[in-house]
Amino acid sequence: MKLKYLLFFLIPTILLASDGGSGETDIVSRTINFIIFVSIMYYLLADHAKNFYKNRIANIADSLDSIQVKVKESVMAKQSAQAKVEEAKINASVLLETSKKEAKLIAIKIENNTNRELQILEKSFQEKTDIEKRRMARDVATKVLEEVFDKDSISIDKAELVKIIMKKVA
Repeated sequence: MKLKYLLFFLIPTILLASDGGSGETDIVSRTINFIIFVSIMYYLLADHAKNFYKNRIANIADSLDSIQVKVKESVMAKQSAQAKVEEAKINASVLLETSKKEAKLIAIKIENNTNRELQILEKSFQEKTDIEKRRMARDVATKVLEEVFDKDSISIDKAELVKIIMKKVA
């Protein structure tokens, strides 16, 4: 139904649009003028258009080459960076192992030094206690002898003197 209405309104429009008569046309002269115009335009603009496109192609090729060079440089830089990262990882693991070994050696050295210091301190303490014991024994013996030889004291025989000294020393 819609198609019928469409055709009904379009056909008269097409029929009324025609001139209705046969007129003379100057197609041949127009064609010749067009060909002359196109050839003049070609003569004037052909070299410029060719140069423009050649320059454009050269610029595109140069930019493509520079981009490819940059891509190659970035790939090389990436590979270099990856190699440095791998080297750094290896160095880090080596340093870690070395530091662990050094820490163990330092701990052993500190332990040995501490043990040596303790032995020296124990020996020094032992010597000081021996010296102190001897000094105390001398002091005791001196006091006993002073008491014995005191003019006001009672006379004691040797057996009792030894007995008194033994009591004081013990």
